Amino acid sequence: MRAAFIKSLIEMAREDESIFLLVGDVGYRLVEPFAREFPERFVNIGIAEQNMVGIAAGLALSGKTVFLYSIANFPTVRCVEQIRNDVCYHKANVKIVTAGGGLIYGALGPTHHLTEDVALMRALPNMTVIAPGDPLEAGLVTQAAALLSGPCYLRLGRTGDPQVHHVTPDFQIGRAIKLRDGRDITLIASGGILPNVCRAAENLAGQHIEALVLSMHTVKPVDKEAVLDAARDTGAIVTIEEHSVLGGLGSAVAEVIAESGLGVPFLRMGLPDEFISQVGSRDYLRNIYSLSTDGIVSSVKKFLKQKKR
Repeated sequence: MRAAFIKSLIEMAREDESIFLLVGDVGYRLVEPFAREFPERFVNIGIAEQNMVGIAAGLALSGKTVFLYSIANFPTVRCVEQIRNDVCYHKANVKIVTAGGGLIYGALGPTHHLTEDVALMRALPNMTVIAPGDPLEAGLVTQAAALLSGPCYLRLGRTGDPQVHHVTPDFQIGRAIKLRDGRDITLIASGGILPNVCRAAENLAGQHIEALVLSMHTVKPVDKEAVLDAARDTGAIVTIEEHSVLGGLGSAVAEVIAESGLGVPFLRMGLPDEFISQVGSRDYLRNIYSLSTDGIVSSVKKFLKQKKR
């Protein structure tokens, strides 16, 4: 996803001289092409992320479109006050981009696990929150974010993320993408867990369970229409995210369902409300928390069995 992000940003910057990129002393072997082509619009702020947000806000209030980039928690959790007061309060045209969403930096422990960010960003007024599901979505959302007026949070994965889409989808901020039709259950995913969800749906189909799959790349504003249509069509909803079950995609979808009065069975899959004390690779940690393909299949089958009782 990171490579798709920087490629799209460079393409946009060639057409729009207002686009700036700020980094927090990270992104080597990724951001150099932008820095070489647009040296006057690239600034390495150093390991001073709170300052980076303030500088980004100042540039944005001077008419610039500013992307700031760093890894994991550092441009989000570390900078909530600056994002709230400097960016969101002023509706500044700042795009906060993180790499390493969820458990990508699993071996580095809780300080590098990015598992509360969507909840934090969702709660901030004027903030749009987007977690693309594959590199193609990452490129499309970068283009869309550059054209969007106001604050935006982009939660990226890493270089080498699997591609889910085989053709370019109709991408719009706030509109889910349907990847698979189904009648038995709806699986709604955001972010880098999407490939596992698609593989799980294929596995379920082999067991005569047809799952409708939605890529809910935009968590705020969430696509209410897509959620309600899916609830009516399948009668059951499961959300899957590599994020705490509190405040993220699951909460956004639950709010839509609760307020609709439909009363369909609903399951949130994600990370528990605790620090992840285990240390290991992303796949290792996903397996522990039932976010592997097999874990998703098992949880969905159990949920459907309970639904029929």
